[in-house]
Amino acid sequence: MTRNRILCWASLAFGLLSTVVSAADEPTGIEFFEKKIRPVLVQHCYDCHSADAKALKAGLLLDSRDGWKQGGDSGPAIVPGKPSESLLIQALKYEDGMEMPPKGKLSDEVVADFVKWIEQGAPDPRKAPAKAIARREIDIEAGKQLWCFKPIASPIPPAVKNVSWPRTDLDRFILAKQEAAGIRAVGDADRSTWLRRVSFDLIGLPPTPVEIDEFVADSSPDAREQVVDRLLASPHFGERWGRHWLDIARFAESSGGGRSMIFPEAWRYRDFAIRSFNDDKPFDRFVLEQLAGDLLPFDSPQQREEHLVATALLVLGPTNYEEQDKQALEFDVVDEQIDTLGKSLLGMTIGCARCHDHKFDPIPQRDYYALAGIFRSTHLLDHDNVSKWIERPLPTSDEQAAAVKQHEVAVAGVKKQVDSAKAEEKRLASAKKNAAGDDDDMPGTPRGPIELKAFTGIVLDDSDAKKVGDWTNSQFSRHYIGDGYAHDGNKDKGQKTLTFTPTVPKAGVYEVRLAYNAGDSRATNVPIEILDLDGEHDLKINQRAPPPIDHRFVSLGKFRFDESGQWYILISNEGTDGHVIVDALQLLPAESREPKAESRQPKPVAAKPSADLKDLEKQLKELNERAPYRPMAMSVAEAKQLEDTNIRIRGNVHSKGDKVPRGFLQVASYGAPTQPAAKESGRRELAEWITSSSNPLTARVLANRVWHHLFGVGLVRTVDNFGTTGETPSHPELLDHLATRLMQHGWSVKSLAREIVLSRTYGLASQSQISNLKSQISADPENRLLWRQNRRRLTAEAIRDAMLLTSDSLDRTMLGRTLRNPKQDGPNANIGEMTYVFADSRRSVYTPILRNRLLELFEAFDFADPNLSIGRRNITTVPTQALYLMNSPFVMDESRDAARELLAQPDLTDKQRVESAYRQTLGRQPTARERDIALRIVTPSAENTVPSPIAWERLFQALFASVDFRYIE
Repeated sequence: MTRNRILCWASLAFGLLSTVVSAADEPTGIEFFEKKIRPVLVQHCYDCHSADAKALKAGLLLDSRDGWKQGGDSGPAIVPGKPSESLLIQALKYEDGMEMPPKGKLSDEVVADFVKWIEQGAPDPRKAPAKAIARREIDIEAGKQLWCFKPIASPIPPAVKNVSWPRTDLDRFILAKQEAAGIRAVGDADRSTWLRRVSFDLIGLPPTPVEIDEFVADSSPDAREQVVDRLLASPHFGERWGRHWLDIARFAESSGGGRSMIFPEAWRYRDFAIRSFNDDKPFDRFVLEQLAGDLLPFDSPQQREEHLVATALLVLGPTNYEEQDKQALEFDVVDEQIDTLGKSLLGMTIGCARCHDHKFDPIPQRDYYALAGIFRSTHLLDHDNVSKWIERPLPTSDEQAAAVKQHEVAVAGVKKQVDSAKAEEKRLASAKKNAAGDDDDMPGTPRGPIELKAFTGIVLDDSDAKKVGDWTNSQFSRHYIGDGYAHDGNKDKGQKTLTFTPTVPKAGVYEVRLAYNAGDSRATNVPIEILDLDGEHDLKINQRAPPPIDHRFVSLGKFRFDESGQWYILISNEGTDGHVIVDALQLLPAESREPKAESRQPKPVAAKPSADLKDLEKQLKELNERAPYRPMAMSVAEAKQLEDTNIRIRGNVHSKGDKVPRGFLQVASYGAPTQPAAKESGRRELAEWITSSSNPLTARVLANRVWHHLFGVGLVRTVDNFGTTGETPSHPELLDHLATRLMQHGWSVKSLAREIVLSRTYGLASQSQISNLKSQISADPENRLLWRQNRRRLTAEAIRDAMLLTSDSLDRTMLGRTLRNPKQDGPNANIGEMTYVFADSRRSVYTPILRNRLLELFEAFDFADPNLSIGRRNITTVPTQALYLMNSPFVMDESRDAARELLAQPDLTDKQRVESAYRQTLGRQPTARERDIALRIVTPSAENTVPSPIAWERLFQALFASVDFRYIE
């Protein structure tokens, strides 16, 4: 219905297309074109819209008749014979925000010439074929030659010279490249270093001194395997690796934006991720549940809950729910979903194809909208002035269900009484006005206000519509229905809509009528958009003309609706040339349509006392405040209307191109094409396509992510971008080996992680005194050949959790809500009041992630931006980190608690306490020099008069602030 009204010369000019009428070859018209039109096109258009243009703009040629007949990227801007309907004229006149040419408005005489030319039928003698302009066409088959789109191979581990060095097959891939480059790996890390590394990597916590001692003393050949299996079986594994996934899923518990809204049920998705990694849920199943969990069969209420909670992935993104252009809001949500899906699972920047074909990767715009159709066929939002994400009730016990049902029945009963009381008050007010008469009525017009019940069919007052923008309720013209009528004040054009969402008793064809009162100040071009079972319908009405039915209604046509209530009639003031009036809406079954009548004024109904509305409303409020708790989950559902989506030209939601069937990326599809089921959105098939063994991307992306988390750098360093602007893998055969192994072992993340951490490569030292160290660093400064381990900084969460563990303050309670639940805080609590003061001592994965407020430690140490899908966090070294460690009350508190715990052991000497402090914080014994310095800090002397407890606190704070604490070797 609407068009983008902010267009420059190029974006409007590319719409110059139409069919040529017979007048195009009339001599007088051609002469006029040659004298008046061609010179203007040459002077103002050809630089950008001719075959000789340096860069053809918007795909439009204006140097031939065939060129503008063929058109560019947009719709028609010229309607031959109808200049008033031609956008070109509006642009030349600089109307409604359209301005062409952009450097300055043409004279009124020139504009008049174009009006006259279009009135003549836009004659154009330039019959020569348009010169071929090279357009970039994406060659899908050629695109499949890029390394990431080739089918995953199953390479044989290469032969190596040093056959005693590899422990696993992956070591042979690493060693073969080192030998080819003449590089020798450093030695193995010592046992305590390896244990600290693998403990942080698998569960995000350091080993205790007791665990270190036991492992160092264990000489059994499978000592490492025992450690790894214990860590993989730990419930803390899911907390560590679930957090990795939450980065990718852009998990947060608020919406972000200007007025950030709390997601009170988002914690359920966090717990779903933790449980899934602890259970080693096959990754293909993990993906399926998140994309289509609501469509999957289930064996128990618990499984159904798991499925619904999983789909929160699709609604967790940052969203401005206050956006008033609801169609733009829906497309922005879909765009964010596609961007997240592409980066997280496919390693592709698919979102770059929203406005045009991808500039670098073989992803045409059609593929973007094939995916968009899947998510557009998914119910994601409930619209109001401020829209809202979808929440669905979770399965409950029989007792809970009975309590909820009893409450719903009670609420429905009181609400019915409230509605009846309101209707009675309206009726009495209307009857009173009717009885007063209206002596000022013009002949042939209805007399005075009339109540809704006077009409047959389904009648909705303007007050029943959802209003966007500042509409004025008026009774100035007394010929209205119900309580008055709405008008737009003839201002803020394009910013106001009224949306009716009628519910019909049964499916069928209905005539839709709109009531308004006419007048000379009214708009002649009121745009109306109607969504029914057949799709969207755009029309315009002239409100200066008196409504033909009863002098009140105009028929908008017949449309198909069903009982779902998902249909709408939207009236807008965009581009209107006067006041827009909305009084009421009437729906009549087409087979029993009300006859047209010139006058059908009802007789006033005798006034009857209404119920005490205030008492009823108070009773309803109290009932709602006592509502039993009903568990809900952020989720999605299938849309009532499943349909393919039109390309949006240049990403403008109001500028439609061709309709594209729902589908997937062509370049990553092999074998027989898969099409979404006609009766579903296509999310289930999308998940199956993503995790198919023939998809060349997903297994590679996941295997690379696992490697990245264990080495700090992926085999493909751009973990979220496998395309041409990303990096190529350092070891492509190894990546395919890991991807193949992953699929062969049932998409098990634990199994793949186990093989990697038990490899010789993973166990290498990060530092060495080998004789040729400098030459090797010079040959491979970035350690791409992995001849040593990478020294890595701990994540923000691991830093915090390690401090809590050292001070014996860590609360290991798992799962559950962390934000305050308002339903437990009295009858007046509100969801918007949910708060968190960052004061508990649970593991950091449970710290609420609010998009407009992060924990200070998280901000200092490069926590993932929750507004984006992040597979690789930034690693920075900035002064604020040191300042935080020196001055943070949290660090000081944990230092004090750690000192108190240590001093509570009376049998230890100061030397033993120093050694214990180092073992607890750094996982090793202090060097002799470190021990001496620490003892001078904590031992009172003439120079050191600091009281003992404070001295030990300072020692712990110094250890917490040390590089060795923040890094793993």
